[in-house]
Amino acid sequence: MRKSLYSAGALLSVGAIALTGCTPNSANNASGNSGGTADGSISVTSTDTACKLSATEVKAGKVTFNVKNEGSKVTEFYVLGSDGLRIISEVENIGPNLSRDLTVELPEGSYKTACKPGMVGDGIKGDLKVVKNESAKPISADEQAMRDTAVTQYSAYVKDQVEALKTDTDEFAKLYQEGKNDEAKAKYAAARIHYERIEPIAEKSYGKTLDLKLDARETDLEEGNVQEWTGWHKIEKDLWQPKADANDGKEYKPLTTEERKQISEKLVKDTQELYDYVHSDEFKLDAFQISNGAKELLDEVVNTKLTGEEENWSHTDLSDFQGNVDGAKVDYENLLPILQKKNPELAKTLQEKFDAVQKILDKYKQDDGFKPYNELSKEEVRELSDAVTALAEPVSQMTETVAGGESAEGKSGDTSSSKPAASSESSAGASQDASEPAAGTSSATAK
Repeated sequence: MRKSLYSAGALLSVGAIALTGCTPNSANNASGNSGGTADGSISVTSTDTACKLSATEVKAGKVTFNVKNEGSKVTEFYVLGSDGLRIISEVENIGPNLSRDLTVELPEGSYKTACKPGMVGDGIKGDLKVVKNESAKPISADEQAMRDTAVTQYSAYVKDQVEALKTDTDEFAKLYQEGKNDEAKAKYAAARIHYERIEPIAEKSYGKTLDLKLDARETDLEEGNVQEWTGWHKIEKDLWQPKADANDGKEYKPLTTEERKQISEKLVKDTQELYDYVHSDEFKLDAFQISNGAKELLDEVVNTKLTGEEENWSHTDLSDFQGNVDGAKVDYENLLPILQKKNPELAKTLQEKFDAVQKILDKYKQDDGFKPYNELSKEEVRELSDAVTALAEPVSQMTETVAGGESAEGKSGDTSSSKPAASSESSAGASQDASEPAAGTSSATAK
């Protein structure tokens, strides 16, 4: 579960948070230019009450959304399927006066876009039409074969990880129900690492409801992101019971035997739902979603692992960190033939940066797990932070390379880069307004 760095006091300005739904804009607020863009780019201006697109029609192929936050709240931007629920891709945790790019590859069809200022409550949704691109350069048969292979291999990896997650979750839940706390604690991180490797998949399923059920933090309940707190972290708190000074000054009340039974059965049920999803016809991926997923996983590392907020009571953050890095590297390896063909220098740099991060992580391995995260010094945390930042920059270039029809060698564009937000565009842009203030990957640069 990814949280806002702006509220967490994080070391780096990247991260994400779950999308829980959006409110359709009224027809009289959807004014502006609907003509397709010539270069496949659309400017998006997000404020506290509106989501303005410079165009609501674009030609099929690679599309880059230049998202600027001119509001006072941290915002997110999503490209959704026509149902407004299926998440195709997203760029998240965009602070005030910051700007980020999101690159996707879209075939002809109808889509939804959404801004989510504040990251809680309802968001702001609008329509996007993708039309035929007569001038598009066709993808070669060789490249299409490489894309298809990457999707097939990565889909198999996801299913394998979810199957392992299901098995380990069943065992963990049984131990927890039976009151075997030490054994459940020993199983906790080992089971969760499977989820951390493929978390973007859960975050894109059913409008992110699965991720909220399985991986919500207690703060999600406090902030209104969930109505009921369930999943791994509620059990984590009950296993590593906090003292009053670490629990808002209140004595922690352990869950009863019946409450343990209910929460563990819910965890098993929701994990089964994830299993069913990745084995269903609804589970479909494109190559660019694999590369964007790698960036999301690294944002997850910086957002919640480096700050120590993900595993607030167990301090098993480094295991989650490893899972996210594992998943991002698998994404990279599945796309490696494409990267080697179109940008071999990027492929080489990525391998070097992945190796550097892994070398640091290896220093903290203990027995079957890792050193507790709260035992790391500030200098050690900074070393991790610097290494993952150095990795995140080239990872953010992967989608530009994968989605581009031409050779991307020599390009330095970041598919989810941050830059100063420009001044507000004129009202000629396609506006998606909310009647009330709505609640709502990448280095960040202030305006």
